[in-house]
Amino acid sequence: MNPLTLAHPVVRLALAPVCLAQGLMVRRRATILPEAAGPRTGITGKGPSLRLLIVGDSSAAGVGVSHLDAALSGRLVAELADFQLHWRIEARTGATTASALAALESQQPGAFDAAVVALGVNDVTRQVPLRRWLAMQIALTGLLTDRFRCRHVYLSGVPPLGHFPLLPQPLRAVLGARAAVFDAALAAQAGGHAVLRHLPFDAAALDTALMAEDGFHPGPEIYRHWAAGLATLIRTDFAHGGGSCGV
Repeated sequence: MNPLTLAHPVVRLALAPVCLAQGLMVRRRATILPEAAGPRTGITGKGPSLRLLIVGDSSAAGVGVSHLDAALSGRLVAELADFQLHWRIEARTGATTASALAALESQQPGAFDAAVVALGVNDVTRQVPLRRWLAMQIALTGLLTDRFRCRHVYLSGVPPLGHFPLLPQPLRAVLGARAAVFDAALAAQAGGHAVLRHLPFDAAALDTALMAEDGFHPGPEIYRHWAAGLATLIRTDFAHGGGSCGV
């Protein structure tokens, strides 16, 4: 069977009883890892000013490593040391796109040049309809560009859940197919948009031996690879201070 066929509603409905039972089993047996320790805001580096907001779920909160220095944010800060980087993390375990949007809407307006968004896994696992998820993504992008003045929004690709060792079959295949559909739709939505940049998740670099002990979250090497890809996009867009608000 074509893996994407598993994303079809009829197929998912047929497999629903098995997947539901497996999902409950995974929740009971999964190792619960804490969010990474460390500050969630800071100023570092030398060079052109760049204000960066990181929005997301447990991966953006550094679950899988002990300290944020080894997580996405810390590795990204290190990669962008040629900027005077003003950075902040707004992320929490279990966040969906809708909950992240609500959390940002409750905050005071701010000024950032760029935002990194890492959301989608919890939308997939909680069976959020694709159209609703895309609408939430559009609303989130609008909030980041309007209220938070972001010049560019970097959308991290939905991770390939079909590679996650924590998940048993057929649940792994079903969620993997669904994640692929979500990511393709996100890439299409970002395509040709002046503000949005989509960074697909490099499944080839996802060595399961490099994942965290829970078999679901990134380990330090995966965070490093992820941050390097984002840094390349950001540095291209903001080279020589281009596009920076400078405040």
